[in-house]
Amino acid sequence: MPNTKRRRLFVRGAAATIAVALGATALAACGSSDEDSAESGPVSLTYWTWTPGMDKVVDLWNKGQGKKDQITVTVKKQASGDTLVTKILTAHKAGKAPDLVQAEYQALPTLVSNDALADIAKNVGDAKSKFADGVWQQTTLGTDAVYAVPQDIGPMMFYYRADLFKKYGLTVPTTWEQFAATARALKEKAPETDLTTFSANDSGLFAGLAQQAGAKWWTTSGDKWNVGINDAATKKVADFWGGLVKEGAIDNQPMYTPAWNKALNTGKQIAWVSAVWAPGTLTTAAPDTKGKWAMAPLPQWSNSENVTGSWGGSSTAVTTDSKHKEAAAKFAAWLNTDGDALNALAKESGIYPASTSAQLSGAFTTPPDYFSNQADFYTTAAKIAKTTAPSAWGPNVNVAYTTFKDAFGAAAKDKSDFSAALDKMQADTVADLKKQGFEVSE
Repeated sequence: MPNTKRRRLFVRGAAATIAVALGATALAACGSSDEDSAESGPVSLTYWTWTPGMDKVVDLWNKGQGKKDQITVTVKKQASGDTLVTKILTAHKAGKAPDLVQAEYQALPTLVSNDALADIAKNVGDAKSKFADGVWQQTTLGTDAVYAVPQDIGPMMFYYRADLFKKYGLTVPTTWEQFAATARALKEKAPETDLTTFSANDSGLFAGLAQQAGAKWWTTSGDKWNVGINDAATKKVADFWGGLVKEGAIDNQPMYTPAWNKALNTGKQIAWVSAVWAPGTLTTAAPDTKGKWAMAPLPQWSNSENVTGSWGGSSTAVTTDSKHKEAAAKFAAWLNTDGDALNALAKESGIYPASTSAQLSGAFTTPPDYFSNQADFYTTAAKIAKTTAPSAWGPNVNVAYTTFKDAFGAAAKDKSDFSAALDKMQADTVADLKKQGFEVSE
């Protein structure tokens, strides 16, 4: 594979196809290798993942399809997030990356731009048909290449205390305008109670809300990146939440703290904008309120819209260092499309599958125990998942997220201008891209 400074990929947004330059090395030419077909005999693969219980899921492969194909997979438990991305890139520079890695969707552009992931389009069969278009797009970056197979997703939705909404005479909001009105109405009826909080610790939540509003944080013009973190859609989101915090209509404290848990458990906060995995969190954070919550679609920016954002989710990718790319891709496809594998992932790992067929089968035919009062929980979740907006990730999501926590953390604490914090996020992300050697449109 020849070394080139830039290689163009194509990322499809909701209505347009745009050329994207991912820097540093050639990409698509690193696709599936003929070396697998020339090999015979047993193949051993190593898989880096943070998913709990993955070893039990992989055992199904090793004792079944893997035994037939003489392909054995060994799980190596890793940390998640930026820690794993850094470890993968370090190993890749030494030519010692594992065969397979679990990668969050927002990390894929970083890994691809560093030539760490192989194109496995020729080795995953009809896997594309198993996933919603918006989900599959995240693993292709909009090109004809396939850099991973989707594993789990985090479509966003609205959770609320059904009993307390009834007590306070509140209606479940279907628009963000109604959401704001609901927050204010609650404050009038119960001044010590908040509808929810804005948590500056959770950049993924804010990114998902911006995604729902139509934001495209990273796009390109020719060979140049465009950074649109402070675009009109995201400013609308920032101003909306900043306005509610400033007027005191909602709380301004971070989530996942003892104080937040207590607020949920005692009814001091009665709603939560979250994702499909929320029941697991609520089980721990608010154990005394089991059976009192309900889930509904995320409020919309207009009555005519029906779209949600994503908060979380990951994929299974094959590295360019693997000497067994075809075998690794076969396992990645099995792990995320086979019915038995997906049922095991749900049971052992508690994930919400990206596979559309799995969202209404196996473990997802009955509601989570915490939501036993809402029989249609997973039926509703599957409908919401299909409305997920396209994403637009870039090669330095980690920088944008770090600045979010710093700038929005200060703004939330001081109840100051969220728009200024957004501009800081934009400036830091652009500066970092330039520092890395990417060309950036001004």
